[in-house]
Amino acid sequence: MTTTPGMTPTQPADVPSTPPADATPAWLPLVAVATTLVLWASAFVGIRHLGESVPPGALSLSRLLVMILALVVLMKGRVPRLPTRREWPLVLLGGASWFGVYNLTLNESERRIDAGTAALIVQIGPILVALLATFFLGERLTKWLLIGMGVGFAGVVIIGQASSQGGNGDLVGVLLAVVAALTFAVGVLTQKRLLSAMGVLDMTFWYAVVGAVVCLPWAGQTVSVLTDASAETWWWILYLGVFPSAIAFSTWTYALSHADAGKFAQSTFLVPFITTLMAWLLLDEVPPALAFLGGLLCIVGVFVARRTPAPRPR
Repeated sequence: MTTTPGMTPTQPADVPSTPPADATPAWLPLVAVATTLVLWASAFVGIRHLGESVPPGALSLSRLLVMILALVVLMKGRVPRLPTRREWPLVLLGGASWFGVYNLTLNESERRIDAGTAALIVQIGPILVALLATFFLGERLTKWLLIGMGVGFAGVVIIGQASSQGGNGDLVGVLLAVVAALTFAVGVLTQKRLLSAMGVLDMTFWYAVVGAVVCLPWAGQTVSVLTDASAETWWWILYLGVFPSAIAFSTWTYALSHADAGKFAQSTFLVPFITTLMAWLLLDEVPPALAFLGGLLCIVGVFVARRTPAPRPR
């Protein structure tokens, strides 16, 4: 599991869903979740802020390199386990999509639309996860999933219309955010298949390495940008690689290990609204009014798609 912005993570297989035997203060997991949400929301704001001075490829590569170093520190000198021959295809697919293409498309998207709008659109990711799971994991395609998809994508259409008509975005930016949500969904599916046997930190490390390899075509651009970058730009890149990525990942894992995963997973829908508040305070921008209606439909669509059908009587 990673901490790319806007995601709704699944519970890792090696993280227990029941509290451990030792008594943990009830407020600690809540603080961990709150920290995670704020850091994820701040990533959208940071990307939007850097969009004017750092191209998407350079921002993606530099952030991933910082994240890799931060993960090495979190491993405390332990060498990450190499994926097996069967695991490598999933690692390559997950890392290329979730860490490579996701970052590139989201970074370009936020050069065109505001941070709050991008965060709202990425919330359709769980719907796409459920849809892809019906084809690749054999999960059941329910009427609630189809209805939720319809509602969610109706929200995207409204956001697209609002952004294309406003002065702070365009339709291409909305479509790029949808692509980012799709690549997130692909990454989650590979995560589901890997976490039963592969450690969380190990998987995240190799995903980040693969994502960095995908972004290597922009290595020259990255060197050029960073050479002339201001101290503020360097600070933001370091912040994005360490805090919304490595640190937020750790706090989220801690929260899942001490409380019910389903309860905390619902809290990720607060990210777009925290993002909007932070963007208003730090960047003096807010999404178009109609985009809030579209974002609400996206979130409602996810809740509808997750509804479990009633069991059929024998």
